[in-house]
Amino acid sequence: MARFRMQDIRSVERTPTAPGTLRSKLGDLLVSSVNCTAKVDALNSETGEYRIILQGTLDKEESKFDEA
Repeated sequence: MARFRMQDIRSVERTPTAPGTLRSKLGDLLVSSVNCTAKVDALNSETGEYRIILQGTLDKEESKFDEA
């Protein structure tokens, strides 16, 4: 899995984004975090629309793989 870096954060907001691409980016973000939480902020049962808030802290430690 790719290491998510601070400069990658804006790439999550790019629209339109295919669900698979967003899933991959968010997975990289979560795995590269030292802690994270998720909150369902809104859910409309009639339309299926939802809003989720992710909050966390990226691990800023450089791994030996990033040095190459």
